Amino acid sequence: MNKVLLVYNPSAGNGMFKSNLDLIIERFQEKGKLVVAIRGAAPAMLDDVFVRVKEEDSFEKVIAAGGDGTINQVVNAMMRNGVDLPLAVFPAGTANDFAYYFDIPHDIEGMIGVALGDNYTRADVGRANEKYFINVAAMGFLVDVSQKTDPNIKNTLGVISYYLKGVTEIPNLRPISVKVECEELTAEEKIYFMLVMNGRSAGGFKRIAPAAEINDGLLDVLMFREMPIIDLPPLLINVLVGDHAENKNVVSFRTKKLRIEADQEVGTDVDGEKGPDLPLDIELFPGRLLVNTMYQDMEGSKW
Repeated sequence: MNKVLLVYNPSAGNGMFKSNLDLIIERFQEKGKLVVAIRGAAPAMLDDVFVRVKEEDSFEKVIAAGGDGTINQVVNAMMRNGVDLPLAVFPAGTANDFAYYFDIPHDIEGMIGVALGDNYTRADVGRANEKYFINVAAMGFLVDVSQKTDPNIKNTLGVISYYLKGVTEIPNLRPISVKVECEELTAEEKIYFMLVMNGRSAGGFKRIAPAAEINDGLLDVLMFREMPIIDLPPLLINVLVGDHAENKNVVSFRTKKLRIEADQEVGTDVDGEKGPDLPLDIELFPGRLLVNTMYQDMEGSKW
């Protein structure tokens, strides 16, 4: 039998995935594929797993089951250990922005159908210092909301829990002085927060970078400047409809790599998980990941 490595988060989606684990194994065995299931664990443990995967050379695919955080952990382990296998995604978490981009179904049978198929798309992978990301690297106000949100509330309320937590953080809003350097721009700004996007959505906001393509070889950067509190509600509306790049309080540009420095300690976030300390050196690895998708797109054209 060909082997498939399945890394899953048992808590994701209120345990929905775990209750269907036997069904998934059955479907793959019917196709002559042996599923090796690994319960999501610490990075060191995943490193050991992927070292063996590379040494054995008997695995044909990796499946990550959970939210964007789970996918991020799997991609980081793959990149660190030089594992270049196709990745299938089972969106079973609170935030599933990566799966949303590729229109991956949310029902178990649909997920299995995609993972058993042979349709693939190349995806870029970003890196912020030593950490890789698939969706977004962020810093400043609100970026640690997902880290502060209770996991039980996440599973119950889903993405709404992020919005509720974000509202409670507004009284703590403080500007940050940053310096950004890249080929396209060198600037010093006072900002509330900053997003470096690989995909289009983050934290459930579907149109953060509406023109972005996950295989275009570019990062979409958005800096939200210091502004009067009265300007925040209209900006939020702009973000919801995807036209915030035209807002006077937003600086946006596209690049392949950049450096971010700050004059104070700033929290960072990579795909919803705690990110590295500043300064950040961010770069993109074009087409580095082969992703199982609904439709074939091997040429890197727009999805």
